[in-house]
Amino acid sequence: MPLYEHVMIARQDLSNTQAEGLIEHFGTVLADNGGKMLENEYWGVKTMAYKINKNRKGHYAFMRTDAPAPAVQEMERLMRLHEDVMRVLTIKVDAHDEGPSIQMQKREDRDSRRERR
Repeated sequence: MPLYEHVMIARQDLSNTQAEGLIEHFGTVLADNGGKMLENEYWGVKTMAYKINKNRKGHYAFMRTDAPAPAVQEMERLMRLHEDVMRVLTIKVDAHDEGPSIQMQKREDRDSRRERR
């Protein structure tokens, strides 16, 4: 099956558990349609470069999936209809990188620098 990476931005007024619940919900949508979520990362609340739907911040989430195209299309369709999801980006990749995403690696690097001081 094809491999995909998704980045989702949810509204800033959600709690962390609600944002993580969205990730699980869309993972079950994939599973119901014959795909599977390999990994997911919750990146937290981040400030956006410009306002989207009058929101300056949003909950960012990253997902790595292995699913057929119709399953991904259905998940994207439901994401776009969901009132808490502001933006979705899906990219088809040849292979998933091992370990955490670049976003999480940067956070770990910052934390290790603070510990050295």
